[in-house]
Amino acid sequence: MSKAVVVYSSGMDSTVLLHQAFKLHDDVYVLTFDYGQRHKKEIDIAMSICHPKIKDHKLIDLKFFRDLAPTSALTSDSIDVPRMKDIIGEAQPVSYVNNRNMMFLSIACSYAEAVKASDVYYGAVAVDNLSGYWDCTGEFVESLNNCLSLNRMNRIQIQAPLLYKTKKDIIEMGIELGVQFEHTWTCYEGKKESCGTCSSCAARIAGFKKAGYIDPLLYSTEIDWKDCKEL
Repeated sequence: MSKAVVVYSSGMDSTVLLHQAFKLHDDVYVLTFDYGQRHKKEIDIAMSICHPKIKDHKLIDLKFFRDLAPTSALTSDSIDVPRMKDIIGEAQPVSYVNNRNMMFLSIACSYAEAVKASDVYYGAVAVDNLSGYWDCTGEFVESLNNCLSLNRMNRIQIQAPLLYKTKKDIIEMGIELGVQFEHTWTCYEGKKESCGTCSSCAARIAGFKKAGYIDPLLYSTEIDWKDCKEL
């Protein structure tokens, strides 16, 4: 029986990844992390997902990040969430959370050992690398897998199948897999509606436009969906 662990935030990328895991594995174990992020709406949406292949879905409390790493716009309310234009050319954006992804993956791999899963799915994508997130690179994933190969009994691999895919690619994959994008959350602002202007929203909107579809999410900013069609 094939088992996998998926790091799931309810974002567009991790939702597509989760559906891919449903297709490839018999049992899927899901981890969602509360690291004190200002956009807590993603947690509520993540925990509401339901699928017959989900054997367990755990919410992991890492809220200490707000005290340990208050230098990120995602864990400090005093730092403005960056717009796409603010992070272009930056070596590391202010939305980066110190070693967050390494922590997530270490916990996910520990959980994978416990449930005897061979694969841990991680939703890093091409635009994350270009935006300055060093922990969303191929080198990062390869290094962690090299470290995991030292495990003498449980061979676990971190799978990052979206690593070199564009948002357009991911949206097209999601459509093929039957993802309901209206039940995902991307915005960093954490308000009732997506802001449409933060770097995360901007990348999502650009992906939908390139794919030729109208994003079914509601935005507080008017978006020009000219020449796009409804899903």
